[in-house]
Amino acid sequence: MNLKAERGAATRDRVLAIATRLFADRGYDDTSIETVLQESGLSRGALYHHYAGKEALFAAVLEATERSIGAQIVEAVRGIDDPIETLRAGTLAWIRLAGDPVIKRIVLLDAPAVLGWERWRAMEERYSFGMLKAALQATGAIPGQFLDLHAHMLLAAVNESALLVARGGDHRTAEAAVEEFLRRLLNG
Repeated sequence: MNLKAERGAATRDRVLAIATRLFADRGYDDTSIETVLQESGLSRGALYHHYAGKEALFAAVLEATERSIGAQIVEAVRGIDDPIETLRAGTLAWIRLAGDPVIKRIVLLDAPAVLGWERWRAMEERYSFGMLKAALQATGAIPGQFLDLHAHMLLAAVNESALLVARGGDHRTAEAAVEEFLRRLLNG
């Protein structure tokens, strides 16, 4: 990578870190581009060179957050050989992550409103849905013709549980509910 590309990547990383903190602390609506500019020290032109506007910056923050979530879930299931235990551990890791203020605000609360349900859902499908579907398929508990349907239903149930946690719910209650749901689904 040449020096100019390295500097550009460093600038993007710095702006993403600043924007992530601001969006998580203040929410999308209360975070202005001016605040990002002040904290980053960039000119408006330099920021817009990397991001077309506030929504594009938020989408980049969301994408980076989704990648981080995926990496943390992969780490949570590392070394687990049993497919059902892998599915359980991965979904419970997601429920635990839902309580993180950054994930709570950016992924669960603001993303659907800022990007719209369809764009948010498309991003979810690139990350969590793909992982969930593969884990569910590996269990062998769901016939192939029903796999997509069950994966969507499971994602909806797990995301709803995550929203309960994000909105101040009890992690233990949400985890127990997800564990019971998974037990019934996989044993049914």
